[in-house]
Amino acid sequence: MTRQTLSVGKLEPDLLKQLVFTCLGAANSRVILGPKIGEDASVIDFKDKVLVVHSDPVTGAVENIGWLAVNIVANDIATRGVKPLWMLIVLLLPRNMDSAKLKHITQQIDKAAKELGIAVVGGHSEVTLGIKRPIIVATAMGETKKEKLVQSSGAKVGDQVILSKGAAIEGTAILASELAESLQRKINSRVVKDAQKFIKETSVVEDALTAVKVGGVHAMHDATEGGVAAGLQEIAWASNVGIIAYEEKIQVYEETKLICQALKIDPLKTIGSGALIVSASPEKTREIVDALREKGIGASVVGEIVDKSRGSYVLRKDGTKLDLSEPVKEELWRVLGKKF
Repeated sequence: MTRQTLSVGKLEPDLLKQLVFTCLGAANSRVILGPKIGEDASVIDFKDKVLVVHSDPVTGAVENIGWLAVNIVANDIATRGVKPLWMLIVLLLPRNMDSAKLKHITQQIDKAAKELGIAVVGGHSEVTLGIKRPIIVATAMGETKKEKLVQSSGAKVGDQVILSKGAAIEGTAILASELAESLQRKINSRVVKDAQKFIKETSVVEDALTAVKVGGVHAMHDATEGGVAAGLQEIAWASNVGIIAYEEKIQVYEETKLICQALKIDPLKTIGSGALIVSASPEKTREIVDALREKGIGASVVGEIVDKSRGSYVLRKDGTKLDLSEPVKEELWRVLGKKF
């Protein structure tokens, strides 16, 4: 293949297929689900149960990096319909970082893990040459019975698409924390402070476990890098279907709107941990939405699963379409790239 310079953010699907998925070591018959476009957690056969495993880095935040590391990786276990139970943490720290900052990070990890009932069972820590800010790579694990497993690839034509909470939750919190000073020159400081509190809304563990308890869930995905748009896209890719969503039905909180307007970014394409996308049977949709709302989790039907021939897109309020056939570029990197 022709050499190309890699851009910031997740590797594009073609590169994954050509350079990563072709180099996966030895075959193993117990791997039920390995690396696949649109699937964020692997599944290993343990006879009557399966082990669900996922790893993720946190590279776009500093202030709340410990909290995010736990919640982001736990989310991808939960989207399999599984409660996350165990976690390994790798801490890569820059030279000259003081111990007080390290304590701040580890306390965040401890608090987030305890709230979710997760045991941190191992990992690694080191001061690393060549980095300017801390980086955390977390691996989470959970187990479930085979018949209860949910995959991103299970969406069926005719399903309705539910979104919990709203767009760009994680991005709102990160931008309000990392760019607080510059944002306060553009919008009210109270808005910025309120937006920083969105960090507490980045978990979808309760969202996912509530939905699967109701039943009728065929596929789930959280809105991580690339936001709601990328989450919708990855369900469509994994399930080999089309998906149509409607911008007017997607919740965008006022703080998110103001921050995205100030920075001239699209909330639908901004990292959004905290929002869960559920593809579910129409007969169960209302019950799932009601169950989420009863727990204080906002939720609404934002689209439907269609035949692949109809395409995948978000219909904008102005009548234009946000095309989901090409990889969604994360908006956060465009803004934070100027800082980092």
